[in-house]
Amino acid sequence: MRNPEDFGPPEKKQKLNPIQFNFNSQNGPKKNSFEELRDARRALPIFSAKHKIVSEIKKFPSAIVIGETGSGKTTQIPQYLLEAGVHQNAIIAITQPRRVAAISVSQRVALEKNTTIGSLVGYCVRFEDVTSAGTKLKFMTDGMLLRESILDPTLTRYSIIILDEAHERTINTDVLFGVVKAAQRRRLKTGQKLLKIIVMSATMDVDHFSEYFNKAPVLYLEGRQYPIQVMHTKEPQSDYLFASLITLFQIHKEAPAGDDILIFLTGQEEIESAVKTIKDLARDLKDVPQLVVLPLYAALPSQTQIKVFAKTPPGHRKVVVATNIAETSITIHGIKYVIDSGMVKAKVYNPHSGLDLLKVVTASKAQVLQRTGRAGREAPGVCYRLFTESEFQNMSTNTVPEIQRCNLASVVLQLMALGISDVLTFDFMDKPAPESINAALEELVILGALERQVNSDILKLTPLGKQMAAFPLDPRFSKVILLAKDYDCLEEILSIIAMLSAESVLVSVSNKRKECLESHQKFMSSEGDHIMLLNIYRAYKSVNGNKSWCFDNFINSTNMHNAQEIRKQLREICERNNMTFTSCGRDTTTIRKCLAAGFFMNAAELSKEGDFLTMTTRTKVSIHPSSALFQCKPACVVFTELVKTTKCYMRTLSVVDPDWLYEAAPSYFKRKKTSAIS
Repeated sequence: MRNPEDFGPPEKKQKLNPIQFNFNSQNGPKKNSFEELRDARRALPIFSAKHKIVSEIKKFPSAIVIGETGSGKTTQIPQYLLEAGVHQNAIIAITQPRRVAAISVSQRVALEKNTTIGSLVGYCVRFEDVTSAGTKLKFMTDGMLLRESILDPTLTRYSIIILDEAHERTINTDVLFGVVKAAQRRRLKTGQKLLKIIVMSATMDVDHFSEYFNKAPVLYLEGRQYPIQVMHTKEPQSDYLFASLITLFQIHKEAPAGDDILIFLTGQEEIESAVKTIKDLARDLKDVPQLVVLPLYAALPSQTQIKVFAKTPPGHRKVVVATNIAETSITIHGIKYVIDSGMVKAKVYNPHSGLDLLKVVTASKAQVLQRTGRAGREAPGVCYRLFTESEFQNMSTNTVPEIQRCNLASVVLQLMALGISDVLTFDFMDKPAPESINAALEELVILGALERQVNSDILKLTPLGKQMAAFPLDPRFSKVILLAKDYDCLEEILSIIAMLSAESVLVSVSNKRKECLESHQKFMSSEGDHIMLLNIYRAYKSVNGNKSWCFDNFINSTNMHNAQEIRKQLREICERNNMTFTSCGRDTTTIRKCLAAGFFMNAAELSKEGDFLTMTTRTKVSIHPSSALFQCKPACVVFTELVKTTKCYMRTLSVVDPDWLYEAAPSYFKRKKTSAIS
């Protein structure tokens, strides 16, 4: 049998000693509750506080609930309020920052209520609504409730809004804070039924939240948290990915079967690489439990994500390699060991360059504590932190809210659609920088979604902007769809946008890379990736979504099915907007003209030196290796997004004629040219 110090990715042959950890005596909170069956509601710690919780929530319009990991707050409080009739026969909405949490928690609650999902208990996530007229407990992503508020600012269908995992501070959650607070105030003024707001989390800045929600009372719940040994490394680790593999196999050598492991890494590519390496290394091992290695990240299809919740087979050990998606809400049974890299991938938006920087950064203390808690949900556990105790002390206390580091164009458009014209004075809990809001406003003006009133700086929503707000998409995507009817290619554009809105449909198998490339070659187009996506969609449709065809062509059948469903829903929105459905057939020039007219702000041209420069900020960019145009040097392209990792990459491109861009937005390019000269 190989020694732990020999493990590591094939490309790293240096020999490392087993990682040395310090035992930290400051364990997680200790609870004496023991429960063998997770669905035994009466055994949950929250059960003893049931009547007190219901009584307090009845008294106040808003409440902050702090519940330790494992307390049962997410699944039980909605049921308690329903059973006590606090909902007054209206719907209780429970928001989650992540789609996997909304789905898995709703399924759990439906099981506990002995009902079919979609009846009394349902869920609503982007492009998937599993509810009915009889649904009273509606689990949903924060983005879906935000979209509902555009059509109904007072949220009249709901009597109680529960904002769960509020500490994550996603961009939609932060906007929802202000929206539900305004809805509550508006209902009070007009004499409508009171809207109750409950904000829940395991960790948060309690005083900050209480103050924001009009000095709302704070209810503290004890959790069922078993003791957790916290181990820090004695020395800083230069390669957290390699260190995580070393630690995994140290544990695997000693721990009995059934003691499962959760590893926190930062992103899809990193996780897939780690999963492959673990599987490769595990093949050489003898006299240890067999490994079941599963990835978990947001881009995985729901059906694949759900696999991590399956019971570990006897004689096996489950290893889940996850992003911060596994920090909160969801419980993965059997986890006894947590390996925390201490890192997270975060998107940071620069309003001056318009560039989204996707960077790996140090996690906050709040995130680290949440990760630690995953080891003590069902039994005593151990958390191995791949950083020193002094590094932990130097981490920021809380995560910077997403709203302070992201492109706000979608948010601003939604707020304007809500009738909030002065976005700069909107009641944000933590206000984003004024330059970020102004950059978003300017982008929406350029896209034609907003216009300045005559002799005034006041902006208002245009008819085009109202139509754009109807789509659950990035404003640029919405603009392309609305332009497509004028270019007589709406059917084709709907297929392309649906493919862009689904997760990647191309499967890359590491040991069959040549076959993958050859198979994908038949769909490729010299005109770019958008046309390639259209070719794949057409081919998939021509075989009626045949799974064998997908397998043979290295196409992800689940993601293709999702794209088909997304397209169906986008088409329904177009129907409600009375749009005429037209097709350009095989005329791809028309399609690229339409893309140029919608993505003109995302354009780059080839310089004399042979580098690509964005036409707006003259930023040096490169074609992403995954693009069909990677080996090409077209004179001018439009791209779907810019992401900076090792380089500043353009992803999903199309070749366009520069004249199409100038025709689409002459004043925009004239202004950019003038500013460049000055």
